[in-house]
Order: sequence, then C-alpha cells, then structure tokens
Amino acid sequence: MSNVRRLDPSASPLDYFGSELRRRREEAGLTQGDLGSAIFCTGSLLGQIETGNKVPTREFAERLDAALMTDGLFSRLVGLVLRNQLPSWFQPFAEMEAKATYISTYQAQVVYGLLQTEEYARAVLATGQPDKLDELLAARMERQRILKRKSPPLSLVVLDEAVLHRPIGGEAVMRQQLLHLLSIQNERWTRVQLLPFRVGEHVSLAGSFTLLRFDSDPDVVYTEDLISGHMTANPDTIREAALRYAGLQAAALSVEDSAELIKRVLEERYGEHTGSGEHPVA
Repeated sequence: MSNVRRLDPSASPLDYFGSELRRRREEAGLTQGDLGSAIFCTGSLLGQIETGNKVPTREFAERLDAALMTDGLFSRLVGLVLRNQLPSWFQPFAEMEAKATYISTYQAQVVYGLLQTEEYARAVLATGQPDKLDELLAARMERQRILKRKSPPLSLVVLDEAVLHRPIGGEAVMRQQLLHLLSIQNERWTRVQLLPFRVGEHVSLAGSFTLLRFDSDPDVVYTEDLISGHMTANPDTIREAALRYAGLQAAALSVEDSAELIKRVLEERYGEHTGSGEHPVA
C-alpha cells in the first residue's frame, strides 16, 4: 500500500514539490506504479519523493513534465528544491551568484564549484562528511546551470597551480577534471588562468575569494572559513578585493599559457597526451 502521509506544501520547496506531484498524478488518474513506469523509475521512488523523503533530480523533474504535460512546472520547481539542499549559510551566496553579471574568483585549493566535474565535486563534498552527499552533489550540479544560460555571467577564474597537482578523487577523476578545464577554452564567457608556483608570494596568500558584480545592485565579495561563508558589499572591502584580483590576474599566466600548463600536468602526472602548442609555460 502506498504511503498516504500528507505534506504541508508551505513547509519547504521539497514538500511543495512532493504535494504537487501527488496532486497532479491523482488528477491524471495514475497510480505511483503507473507513473513510475512512464518515467522509468519505481513506484517506490515516486512515493518517497511524494512524501518528501527523497530529493528529485532535474532529469526526474523533466520526465514528470513530459509525462504529466505540466508545461515545465516541475522543471522550474526542482531548481528551488535543489538550492534548498545547500547549507543554509551558503544559500544566500548561491542566490547572488545566480543573479550575477560578472564573476571573478581566485581559488587556492580546489577548482571553482561552477567548473567542477560531477566526480570531482563528489570527492570535494565528501571531505565534509555530509549526511546527504547525493543531495549536496545534485545542488552543486544545479548551480552550474547558470553557465549554460542564454546570457551567462562573464566568469573570470584564477586557479593556483596547486589545484592541478592535488589528486582530488584519484587519478581518473583528476584526469577528467583537467580535461574539462581545457574544454572551457572554447566557452566564450568563461576564462581560466593559472597562478604558477614560480610567482612565490602574492596578494592573496590569505586564501580564496569571489567577487560578484550585478547590473543594478552593489558588488559583493564572498569568502569562506572552515565552517561558514561571509558576504559583504562594504565599498572599502570591494575596492580592496578588486585591487587584489587585478594583482592576481597580472601575475597569472595568460589563458593560452594556462592551457599549456594544464596539458603538461595531464601528460606528466596523468599520462594524457593532448598535444601542445608553442606557448611557453611556467
């Protein structure tokens, strides 16, 4: 017998998704098993989502819209559901990131979240030993959709060379992650530069940070500590962060030379031969 527990749709985006799913399914005269067969999942999984015990994926939501002819309703709702899976302290930044026109970030330890492959992201997120790793991973992948919009933000990314050498997730995961960084060369609105080891001391030894710019709102700078994140629109802080980011860009390799460095690391550390241009690297 199916679980008939009723949800409070106002309790959370997940509960609203589940209650709408049940309502639309019942209006269509379908059992959980019927609808599950139509969208290639079990009736049990459908029941778990209807009762708010499991988080839906975007693929699941898109299949629901097709089967129930709901004109994109569930595809729109799932974005809210997945964002709500992010840590509460991170959600305000994710909302601002999704609205930004320009993103400028320096990352000293790992690849920026918007540029991570799924397996690399899983390995990074697992270090925090979360209770719901799959849900956090789905939320991170959902964040990346802003780069595929018709008008994506201009994203300028400076990565410390250490990011290329730290074997997050093992060799196979790193190989795919570095190949993914190379593929971004073909993206018009994303630029990746590497800050090579030879630079030595630089203006952001204190750590990573991200600057967000908007069409009509004040700029924001975001930093993280061990267990939380911090945003500020203080003009003095913004000015200081912008100056430091300009210093990082000036010290970093060009986009072309950065790609050559990635290729060299791929070949020397991970046995991946991608071909090489004529640009000198660090």
